[in-house]
Amino acid sequence: MSKKVRVRFAPSPTGPLHIGGVRTALFNYLFAKKHGGDFVLRIEDTDQNRYVEGAEDYIVESLNWCGISFDEGPNKNEKFGPYRQSERKDLYKQYADELIASGNAYYAFDTAEQLDAERKGHEEKGKTFIYNWHNRERGRLVNSLVLTEAETKAKIEAGEDFVIRFKSPQDETLHLTDIIRGNIKIDTNVLDDKVLFKSDGMPTYHLANIVDDHLMEITHVIRGEEWLPSLALHKLLYDAFGWEAPEFAHLPLILKPTGKGKLSKRDGDKMGFPVFPLEYTAPDGTVSRGYKEDGYFPEAVVNFLAFLGWNPGTEQEIFSLEQLVADFDLARVNKAGARFDPDKTKWFNHHYMQQQLDLELAEQFKAIRPELSDIDVNYIALVVGLIKERATFVNDFWDLSHFFFTAPTAYDEKASKKALKEGTADVMTKVIELVNATDDFTVENLQTNIKGWITDNEIGFGKVMMPLRLALVGALQGPDVFDIMYMIGKTETVSRIENLIA
Repeated sequence: MSKKVRVRFAPSPTGPLHIGGVRTALFNYLFAKKHGGDFVLRIEDTDQNRYVEGAEDYIVESLNWCGISFDEGPNKNEKFGPYRQSERKDLYKQYADELIASGNAYYAFDTAEQLDAERKGHEEKGKTFIYNWHNRERGRLVNSLVLTEAETKAKIEAGEDFVIRFKSPQDETLHLTDIIRGNIKIDTNVLDDKVLFKSDGMPTYHLANIVDDHLMEITHVIRGEEWLPSLALHKLLYDAFGWEAPEFAHLPLILKPTGKGKLSKRDGDKMGFPVFPLEYTAPDGTVSRGYKEDGYFPEAVVNFLAFLGWNPGTEQEIFSLEQLVADFDLARVNKAGARFDPDKTKWFNHHYMQQQLDLELAEQFKAIRPELSDIDVNYIALVVGLIKERATFVNDFWDLSHFFFTAPTAYDEKASKKALKEGTADVMTKVIELVNATDDFTVENLQTNIKGWITDNEIGFGKVMMPLRLALVGALQGPDVFDIMYMIGKTETVSRIENLIA
């Protein structure tokens, strides 16, 4: 690639950032870093009616949490700023005027009522109304193609509302190229004359998007499949301005866990998983779950998102961000939609849980459990090291380890029936003697003394080990019994066995 690669992620600040958006940002980031390029954040806030206070901050925080921070954007390295479209609105009108001057766009004065009447008239005849070559100069529609120059000027000076529409060509075949989807042919006769500039003085997405991508020297536009129908218009706009178009790549949809339809917040609510990177509180007070607050590690989120549509071509599934940058290739992105699998996301998180330092996990664990406030974090870290293999989230730790911190006050009924037999009290009394006799209280010494006594006396291991575990834990679960005894200490071990006997 001769030019420096420059890509952009251009979300609208209309609410929380869906993980589909995060996936788009991630693929842009990976592509930019792979080719030594720039990753740009641009806020597309031309639709002021849908603007939500705080949404831009949420977008930035989400990208930072995922570790895919932008190189350029609002308040950061503003070489091509400003990066909010609302702050660039004064420059779009000149480009709209340029298209009118070149004959590639025109003024349209049709009211909403007139357009509605046209739609209804077409529907009554079983047709679909499209504002384009077919009817734009027939006289029923009010635009500068049928009005004289003087009439058009008079309407504008009188303050009549107008929009500027693109004049899509007639009887042409567009040959488009998409990095992921290959060659695409479009008959221009099916295109409508999209509005480029609105009566409120703001550009539509289509005009602002093209102008900004050109002025910011974007070389590759990597975006969601939902923008594929706009590709023809965008290429025509580049041609109309006489600009070199960037290369385009349209990413596949992220599908529901069933594989049918686009993943939505409702799917997450229904099936119990988040669809947003961070927790989000809407203006009406509604709270939506986030991956961060649900206990996911950012590395796990990035890893599973990378696999929603991309395939490395090998059996490898665990990739650090650095490995993803090295291996990422748009040619290996699928055209077909990628099914979201909530269980697979947990699988990734479980893996990354095992990579975390026990002390860091212990600090997180301590922060969410008031019962641990007075307990040394180094002790908690030792406990975490024994139980994290069974955990997917830090939230799982308490259920897996509570007995390291508090003695059982009740015993699992099913486990008791299985573990407590005639003679159990005598056996446990002997175990107390063995524990008390173990001066150097280590895992190895406890194991040697108790297992040696079991073997010498030809007692079934279950007759000793099951009630012993029940005494320590309150159930037949947990890590190695001797690890538990060592951790809670001799006095507490004896006390718990005595409680069981009692």
